Order: sequence, then C-alpha cells, then structure tokens
Amino acid sequence: MESATIKKGRKHEILRNIKKNKLIYLMILPGIVYFFIYKYLPMSGLVISFQDYKPYLGISGSDWVGFEHFERLFTSPDFWMIFRNTLILFVLQIIIFFPIPIIISLMLNEVRHSLYKRGIQTLIYIPHFMSWVVIVSISYVMLTLDGGIINSLIEYFGFEKINFLMNEEWFRPMYILQVIWREAGWGTIIFLAAITGVDPQLYEAAKMDGANRLRQMWHITLPAIRSVIIIMLILKIGDVLELGFEHVYLLLNASNREVGEIFDTYVYTAGLQQGQFSYSTAVGFFKGVVGLILVIFANRLAKRFGEEGIY
Repeated sequence: MESATIKKGRKHEILRNIKKNKLIYLMILPGIVYFFIYKYLPMSGLVISFQDYKPYLGISGSDWVGFEHFERLFTSPDFWMIFRNTLILFVLQIIIFFPIPIIISLMLNEVRHSLYKRGIQTLIYIPHFMSWVVIVSISYVMLTLDGGIINSLIEYFGFEKINFLMNEEWFRPMYILQVIWREAGWGTIIFLAAITGVDPQLYEAAKMDGANRLRQMWHITLPAIRSVIIIMLILKIGDVLELGFEHVYLLLNASNREVGEIFDTYVYTAGLQQGQFSYSTAVGFFKGVVGLILVIFANRLAKRFGEEGIY
C-alpha cells in the first residue's frame, strides 16, 4: 500500500514537472520524433543480419541463418583491410582535425574588432554548406595533372608533377585536408559558445597578476571549456567507424582502394550494388556495436578523471 502511494506521488510529481516546463518539452518534441522515426524504428531491421533475407519473402518469410554473416565478415580477406583503413582515417581525424576547431576558437576569441571577427567566421563557415561533391570536385580541378593549379606550380618550380588523384600515398592527406577545409570552421561554433561563458573577472585577475594572452588561454580559457572538449571527444569516438560514405566514395578509385576502402563504402558495394542485404546489415550492426562500446568506455574514463561525461 505504501509503495503504491509512493509511486502515485512520483507520477504526480512528473506530471507537475511536465506541466511546468511544457514549452521546453514542446520544443524538444520534433527532435524526439525525428530520432524515434529515423533512428530507433529502423533498428528493427537489424534482424535481417541473422537471416538469409529475400525482399520478395520479407523478414517473416526469410530463412534464419544465425551468425553466418558475421562469421563471413570476420573471415573475409577484406575485413582487416577495411578495418585498418577506417581506424587510420579515424585516428588522423582525432589527432589532426579535432584540435583545429579548438585552436581556431581560441584565436577568434582574441580578435577584438567585431566586424573583422564576423567576417572571418563567415568565411570559414561557408565550406560547411557545400556538399562533398563540390569539395571533392574543386580538389580534383586543383590537383589534376592536366591543368591543375597545384601541379602547374610544382612544374613551374622545376619539379616533376604528382598524380595526387591516383596515388594511394596521397589519399589520406587529401582526405584529412578536405575534412579540415569543410568542417573546421563549423566546429568552432560550440567551442566559441563555451568560451563566451567564461567569467571575464578571471581574465582581469590574471592580467593583474601579469599573465599575458597566451597564459590566459592556457590557464583560464582551456580549463573552462575542458568539459565541452571532453564531451565532443566522446561523441567523436562514438563515430570511430562512421567516417562518411559520400566523401570517401568520391575519392575512391581502383588505384587507392587498398588504403581508401572503409566500412561505409564496403556496405554500399556489398549491400546495394551486389544485393547482399543481410551481409551489409551485419556489417552495419558490427559498426554500431563497436561505436556503442567505445562511447561507454570513453564516458566511464572521463568520469574516472572527474569529468561529467555525456550521461
């Protein structure tokens, strides 16, 4: 009887809280609906990774094969190639790309002329609104052997032209430079917002103690936004096997497949081009599980070091 009363009291408390903050819940409702329809409902389709799925038979009529597709994935000669390529590109993003928005944010925060600052922000935000098709196409025009501005400059200075587009050694540098070009400016938004929340009195006190701009950034700004940096890093780690299909697919060709094929392009090739729906779903399932495990691990590690984490 007492437990039923407690449950009833909690229910009324939840309802009062919802009624009190109804506008906030109304604001997040579209996001909840979006994630439910496009992220959670499709998860029911993961069952076909354990079946020999035939579209004309449907999920209920397809034969159950258990872990056969996962065994095929882990024993495939392509598995370690795509796993290695995906991991290397991810590490390059973490080591090279991830710190760049933070550095740009710190630099923009030091710009005192508001018009100049807004102009720079606009310029570095613009590439984000261009599709990967445009970004890669511009890169191709600049790097091509026949009339590309980069190779023209190389030839002008007396060096031999470089076939950037067909050389597997240049695939990864091209990939990471294009990611920086398109996403570095957009990535500064969250960090700049976090920096604006730093108490100005801390900077004034640091000035009185004789700290220069660099010291202020190191001892005040960075510690103040450390929790935001860690949260963004955890979210980034969750995308360890999710590097973006479109970008990599546009860069791939027969000459650089050995260093450029990743899980996203492999799923497209196996699933859509070859019609192996169950197998490609198993690959996607594997990606999701790895991402989930890494997010949980990174979150627990952050909490162990005294940070809040994402949950």
